[in-house]
Amino acid sequence: MGSHQDLTRDDSPHPLPTPATAVGREGLDALLAHPARAVVALDFDGTLAPIVPDPDRARAHPEAVPALAALAPKVASIAVITGRPAEVAVRHGGFADVPGLDRLVVLGHYGAERWDAATGTLTTPEPHPGVAAVRAELPGLLERSGTAARGTWTEDKGHAVAVHTRRASDPQAAFDALRAPLADLAFRHGLIVEPGRMVLELRPPGMDKGAALRSHVHSLDAGCVLFAGDDLGDLPAYAAVDTLRAEGIPGLLVCSGSDEVAELRRRADVEVPGPAGVVALLAALAHRLA
Repeated sequence: MGSHQDLTRDDSPHPLPTPATAVGREGLDALLAHPARAVVALDFDGTLAPIVPDPDRARAHPEAVPALAALAPKVASIAVITGRPAEVAVRHGGFADVPGLDRLVVLGHYGAERWDAATGTLTTPEPHPGVAAVRAELPGLLERSGTAARGTWTEDKGHAVAVHTRRASDPQAAFDALRAPLADLAFRHGLIVEPGRMVLELRPPGMDKGAALRSHVHSLDAGCVLFAGDDLGDLPAYAAVDTLRAEGIPGLLVCSGSDEVAELRRRADVEVPGPAGVVALLAALAHRLA
């Protein structure tokens, strides 16, 4: 289980937490010793941005961009890895045209898309044909689901479609009732269902944050990695850090803590209190590396 920010490594005004595990301490030590070879990777929703009932209204924590801009010049790369379209994360994050953020990339749709802050270039593949089929059938499925689907909201991500239950009168009951029919719909069209915090996302297989993270780390020949996440969709990235550690690349796992997802807490080396805690950690790293 991760450690809250109760132990400090120095007497600075921006203290760093002490990881609760030996491998986590090794990962943090490697990042501090060799920041120019470090990749700092972060989820967006729930990690850099607070969770809100309407995903269109999600915005990065007010101090996120300043903290990222302070840290980015000191590390090999900062990667925001998200299930959202990359351009949406860029817009909601406020990442475009920010001095100091040249080393930031946004890996959207679980790495299928890439936006580079240095050039403003967006690279995106053709959508999986199953997404269009699901998009067409989903309204009828939700209508047939009746009470179970009442209050749900559908988000079209282009390369994926998500059904949110947070606005339903009983969000967990709606989530549970829709999980099986949505899984069947996804299966019939060659997609998978990714469960999250009161959301079920139908997306192509082979797209996950772990694959995106491993590819990015290896492409830079990075010497260490930090990953921060908050949701079940971040578990593949946690597993990727474990794999990288086995390959000799130290890593630090950070959980943006909430009451909704306990599994990441159990797996993390450090737990911080939500996006505000993540931003404080980024600021502390930037301060230590100054």
